[in-house]
Amino acid sequence: MFDREDVVERVIRELRRPVAIDPTLDERVMREVAEIPPARRRRLLPTLWASLVAAAVLGAVLIAHPWSRGGEASSADLLQFVLVAPQAASVSLVGDFNDWDPKRSPMQTAQGVWATALRLTPGRYRYAFLVNGTEWRADPAAPSARDDEFSTPSSVVTVSGGRGKGT
Repeated sequence: MFDREDVVERVIRELRRPVAIDPTLDERVMREVAEIPPARRRRLLPTLWASLVAAAVLGAVLIAHPWSRGGEASSADLLQFVLVAPQAASVSLVGDFNDWDPKRSPMQTAQGVWATALRLTPGRYRYAFLVNGTEWRADPAAPSARDDEFSTPSSVVTVSGGRGKGT
């Protein structure tokens, strides 16, 4: 059939490919912005800034260490976990690797983009995000885990230990 790790590697390679940006993009965007009435622009400004900051943080996380190894000498892989949850007051990463304890892996935010990094030894782990201490969310960027006995949404990450593979 197909090897899931090969599929993940192909997706990561595709995401790392440079993107060609249309040289006329700036001009077109500025023309569109100029056509927005000033009163409406003032109302859109906080949303625009929040969106730009969230995109910048997510881009920095993905470019800096996209589910990659922290160092060749380490037997554990450094994995980045990211959740976009602008309305959340708190988010914790919980899973098999921390006994599902929200206090052990709290996440940090920048304008609603929550992130943390953990070193995980080779293996297969179930995990989820705990939002505001009550809402369980699966990772939208990772494969879903099969239903557990508690019927909570969760995801799966496989750490290979040799090539820095992740979700």
